[in-house]
Amino acid sequence: MRRLTAALLAAALALPFAAPAWARPPGETLAYFADPSRLWGDGIEAVLEEAFRRHFRTRVIAGRVMNVRMPFAMNNERSVLLGGRLYAVSGGKGSPAALWPVIDGLLASPDFARYAAALSDGTEQVIIFDLNLRTWESSRDPGLLAGMRGGPYPGLPHRPHVLVTGGGVSEADVYNYLHAVGRVGVDCSGFVWNVLVHTARRGGVDLARLLAPSMGVPPGRDPAWYAGTVFFNSANPHLSAVSYSLANLRPADVILFRGPDGRPAHSAVIQSVDFERGVIRYLQSTDMAGSGERGVHDSFIRFDPARPYVALSYPGLDWSKRRYAPFPGEPECPFGDDGSRFRAFGGGRVVRLRAMEGLRF
Repeated sequence: MRRLTAALLAAALALPFAAPAWARPPGETLAYFADPSRLWGDGIEAVLEEAFRRHFRTRVIAGRVMNVRMPFAMNNERSVLLGGRLYAVSGGKGSPAALWPVIDGLLASPDFARYAAALSDGTEQVIIFDLNLRTWESSRDPGLLAGMRGGPYPGLPHRPHVLVTGGGVSEADVYNYLHAVGRVGVDCSGFVWNVLVHTARRGGVDLARLLAPSMGVPPGRDPAWYAGTVFFNSANPHLSAVSYSLANLRPADVILFRGPDGRPAHSAVIQSVDFERGVIRYLQSTDMAGSGERGVHDSFIRFDPARPYVALSYPGLDWSKRRYAPFPGEPECPFGDDGSRFRAFGGGRVVRLRAMEGLRF
C-alpha cells in the first residue's frame, strides 16, 4: 500500500495543477502556479525568489512527500577535534545544478535505504553520525538511550548523536543524512554567490566574468571559490558600503555578521524590503537554526513603517530568526536571534555589488 501511495503521489506531482477550468487558462501547469512573479511581480524581488527556490526540491522519500532543502555544508566545519580536515562537496560553493544530482544520488543509494529502514523499524534508538568517515550507525544501548533522554550529551562535533523513535523518516532526518554522510550543501557565502549570480544573469550580467579579474581568480578556476564572506568585506571596487539605515536597504544587498575577531563570519542576502508593511525578508544558509530550517531558509526583520530611518542595529527591530544548536543536546548558541548576532562584536555591516544596481528584467 505504501509503494502504491508513493507511486500515486509521484504521478500527481507530474500532472498539471487541477484548478477548475474557469480559473485556469489553457495550458497552465503546476510550474505556472509556482512562478515567483505571481507573488513578487516582474522586478528583482521575483528573480531573487527564483534563485532561492532553486535550492529546494519536492521528493517522495520513504512513501512521504517531502520538501528537501539544500543543506548547509562548509569545509572544516566540526573539525576542531580532528587532526585532518573535513571537506564538503565542492567546498560548500557548488551551484544547485551541480549539487542536486549528488543529493539525488545519495537519496537513491542502498545506504540511505538502510538508514530509512532503521528509522522506520518502530524502536527507539540513537543514530550516531561520523562526519570524518561519512558513515552512520544505530545503537539501542540502554545507557546511551538514557543519556540522550536526559543526561550529558554524548556526541562530539564530528560525531553528532540523534535520538529517534523509529516512527519513520522526517525531513530533519533527511537533512541529517545529507549533512553528515553526504557532506553536501552550500555555506553562507556560497549560497549568497549563487543567488547573486543567478539574479545578475537574468538581468544580462555575467557576474563571474565581471568580478573574476578583481578577485584574483586564476584562469580556469571557479570564481565561486573566491567569493567568500571575506570578499564581501573587502575593498573591491565592485562593492560599495551601504549605510544601514533601513531606508537605504535594497533587494540584493548583502548583510554581513561579524565574528569574535571583528571580521565578518556570516553573510545573508536581502530579497525584499516592504516599507508599507515594515518587513525585510532576507535569505541565508546556516545550520544554526531550528531542525526544520537548517540549511537554506528565509528570515524576516519587522520594523515600524513610521520609522524607516532607524539603523539595522537598532535593538527595537524584531528579527524572526531564532538561533539553535544544529543538533539537539549540543551547546546552545551564544546569541538567541539574528538581531543580537548582527549587533555583536562591534556590529555587522551591509554591502552592495554595484553590478546589481540598475538591473532590468
